[in-house]
Amino acid sequence: MKQINVGIIGASGYTGLELVKILLTHPNFNINYVATSSGETFITKLHPSLDAVFECEVVKADSLDVAKKCDLVFLALPHKTAMVFVKELINLNVKVVDLSADYRLDQKRYEIYYTKHIDVKNIENSVYGLPELFSDDIKSTSLVANPGCYPTASILGLLAFRKYIKKDTKIIIDAKSGVSGAGKKLSEATHFVSINDNMHAYNPLEHRHSPEIAKYIEVDDDKVIFVPHLVPATRGMLSSIYIEVDENFDEKEVLKEFYKNNYFVRVRDEPVCMKNVAGTNFCDIYVKRAGNTLFISSAIDNLLRGASSQAVVNANLMYGLDEKVGIPIISYVP
Repeated sequence: MKQINVGIIGASGYTGLELVKILLTHPNFNINYVATSSGETFITKLHPSLDAVFECEVVKADSLDVAKKCDLVFLALPHKTAMVFVKELINLNVKVVDLSADYRLDQKRYEIYYTKHIDVKNIENSVYGLPELFSDDIKSTSLVANPGCYPTASILGLLAFRKYIKKDTKIIIDAKSGVSGAGKKLSEATHFVSINDNMHAYNPLEHRHSPEIAKYIEVDDDKVIFVPHLVPATRGMLSSIYIEVDENFDEKEVLKEFYKNNYFVRVRDEPVCMKNVAGTNFCDIYVKRAGNTLFISSAIDNLLRGASSQAVVNANLMYGLDEKVGIPIISYVP
């Protein structure tokens, strides 16, 4: 296959850096455009770790310029900003993997939890970028809505057990993320003196990822009780999930059977941890039953499986490549 020219808009953040690092060694994707909302800098100014590795000019994002240089673009932009570019880029026949929340939900949910949507047409044309659920649809779309990190970990933990969830019971998700999940912009909560040796819940029972989880587990929004926490770690995510079931089944065999053809999901015999998935696209899942209660634990790297590497997996599928091409698979944390 010939080289596919790709661009990154929103290169200044953590997910932008991870996209650059993955794409630099990808055998089929060539970075041909790097942009931010302001531009007029170089990638090593934004990310000094790339010095002597990769240098390029970072320009101010412009859709017409993207269309001249790229077959596909990754949007690592905030919600609301992303939809402006998507609307223009799709009309210019550029494929898009959008890492924002702008196309993950139907219009009604999106406008309740986020803001007014200006590109409703493309909500209907987008595909949710969870390969374990929608790989065939991803292969034929021009717009992928890359899932959020919390929904990725939570949905993957729950998918195998959807049909076993006891009617009229709640799905309880206690999730924890490294500080990089809060983004690069500094806040009082992410100051070293605030988060070091500390941990706290935020937006309990009203976080915007809750309806995303509910949508793809196919339950009403109020059935998901979701509480995220910020923990004093750089990266990683752990979701502890509790559901009630009313059938007898071998929970581990159900999990293994469901994911038997999914390379990037690993079923574990012991409770999972963040270090074993750091630097990879894997999701590790563990399940245990006590009576009618199932405990499900899932772990991912929030910046990779929860964002950038999953975005590249989706791009692979969009171009008919094997999902593993160019994707880091070895954890870098001992």
